[in-house]
Amino acid sequence: MIIKVCGLREAENMQEVERLGTDWMGFIFYPRSPRHVTLRPSCLPVKARRVGVFVNEQQENIIRKTSEFGLDIIQLHGNETMDFCTDLRNKMPSSIKIMKTIGVEKEADIRKAESYGQSIDYVLFETKCDTYGGSGKRFNWQWLESYNGPHPFILSGGIGPQDVQAIKQLTHPYFHGIDLNSRFESSPGIKNIGLLDRFLRELRK
Repeated sequence: MIIKVCGLREAENMQEVERLGTDWMGFIFYPRSPRHVTLRPSCLPVKARRVGVFVNEQQENIIRKTSEFGLDIIQLHGNETMDFCTDLRNKMPSSIKIMKTIGVEKEADIRKAESYGQSIDYVLFETKCDTYGGSGKRFNWQWLESYNGPHPFILSGGIGPQDVQAIKQLTHPYFHGIDLNSRFESSPGIKNIGLLDRFLRELRK
């Protein structure tokens, strides 16, 4: 299972999170987010894959940040279309993966992911809300059963320390990981290392 920790900003906190064995680490390049990264930190993840989160951003800015931060994965968190994803993919090295966020308010929203075809590599299912920063709330995970691929998905939306057993019960063949953010923070952009450590130890049992 992929463990993605998103919304990181401070170098020391990133190092601590990476030492927990995190697989992916996310940087938010959306100016309206309280976790917005403006400057390249003094150090970046070495072993964890770097994910850049963009919201309705111009492609040239995405390409620039990908180079500046050495991103491995581009997460498109806005209203980006299949054509936008395809065009961006064609401008990127083949090693760069693209993940599209799908906001889920009802079960039918799950199937929107299928319309992106081969323009993306991963889907991230997030609870739909009025803003682009995430709601911090869970949607009904039973709706995931209606997803038929073709891409592996990462589950997001209000995942907290109390969700270990519910995550372990997920058996969908396309379920590949979880995205952790606000429920593991001491303050916006600063992860609570003790809380994360206890959660991951329990999850890995």
